[in-house]
Amino acid sequence: MNSLSVLKILSGLLLLTLGLMYCKSSAPPPGGISSIPSTENPLRKEVVNLALQQQGKKYKYAGRDPRSGFDCSGLTYYAMGENGIDLPPVSGLQALEGREVPLSQVQPGDLVYFRRSPNSDVFHVSLVVANGKDGITVVHSVSRGVVVENISTSSYWKPKIAGARNVLGR
Repeated sequence: MNSLSVLKILSGLLLLTLGLMYCKSSAPPPGGISSIPSTENPLRKEVVNLALQQQGKKYKYAGRDPRSGFDCSGLTYYAMGENGIDLPPVSGLQALEGREVPLSQVQPGDLVYFRRSPNSDVFHVSLVVANGKDGITVVHSVSRGVVVENISTSSYWKPKIAGARNVLGR
């Protein structure tokens, strides 16, 4: 057996070991959540699943299309619009749509918006994927692209949460 064959075998064993370790963990799949947790509302499920399908797409300022990329409000505009919900493509205006929802009661498909300080303008919006004992998980477009993260445990996002809106039950 030559050294290249040994290297291939060792690489395969390493990948297999890592795969088995990963399968035993409770971590989400690479790239985040792939589908919405159970919900009674099919519209909420469709909106969130479409947004989740955009994971990994690049960030693009004013982007509203999966082919070219998204900014934060472009992602919510796209996911809602493809499901018949008309929203403006600007986070500050989206924060005025629908009805306000207490953070403790947000559901998949609700919007969470953010301010840098209490009196500043809304600068970011995200789409709720889940709200559970570990906090609120959202999908949003940030500088690293479309990602899923828990904003309740984020030292960056948590202090900037300004409120939530239900735009699906208007």
